[in-house]
Amino acid sequence: MTTHSDLRYEVSDQIAEISLARAPVNALSLSLLEQLIAALRRAAADENVRAVLLASALPRRFSAGLDLRLIAGKPASEVRSLLNTLYVELAEAQHDLGKPSIAAVGGAARGGGMTLAISCDVLVAGESASFGYPEIDLGLVPAIHFVHLPRIVGRHRAFELLFSGRSFGAEEAASLGLVSRVVPDDRLRAEARAMGRAFAEKPRTAMRLARAAFLRANDDRRGIAEAVANFCDVAATAEAQEGVRAFIEKRAPNW
Repeated sequence: MTTHSDLRYEVSDQIAEISLARAPVNALSLSLLEQLIAALRRAAADENVRAVLLASALPRRFSAGLDLRLIAGKPASEVRSLLNTLYVELAEAQHDLGKPSIAAVGGAARGGGMTLAISCDVLVAGESASFGYPEIDLGLVPAIHFVHLPRIVGRHRAFELLFSGRSFGAEEAASLGLVSRVVPDDRLRAEARAMGRAFAEKPRTAMRLARAAFLRANDDRRGIAEAVANFCDVAATAEAQEGVRAFIEKRAPNW
């Protein structure tokens, strides 16, 4: 097993397991994102890896999303660099992976944590998992999710989820088609590994070519550049900066 400060990487039974380990809530720093992308590229280059599993090493937390301290008071160039890593580089690393990826979502996934999960080919959720797009409550926008969520759950349901900012549970996520399978919390890793082994047993070349064809037919990357621009434009507003500061300072925003 390879352990970085915020991430663990291990290969077993031809499955590369990438575990987020940035306590207390897996808030996404630039370092964590870079480590994740490097781990995906490492798995892509490893002929012994036939499937990839993304999970959390922390109990009851998948990822709370971006570390908002990286946005508060920062110049637009820094915010754009961060969003390019989260949106563009992550999407490219997943697209070029060449083997199936599974997100095992246990506990809370919010904002940028949703981006990590949805970048994978399949989502498996523990029964107590919860999901949400709270950006609007901070004066921000879940821009990348404007691209793909309507295609998954439908335009009107996507609008309600994205613009209400409410959280929702694993069963609702499954009913919407956002999650492939809901399993008992204590079986989450085991079920995700079993799925990974099922993928790993398929013919290597057929899986690689079929996945590439599937991604070409369902390519969400066309809207990513616009999503980066949308997020950065909103993040620069006084309203968004007040929302972010209020969250960090644990107070109500003064809109």
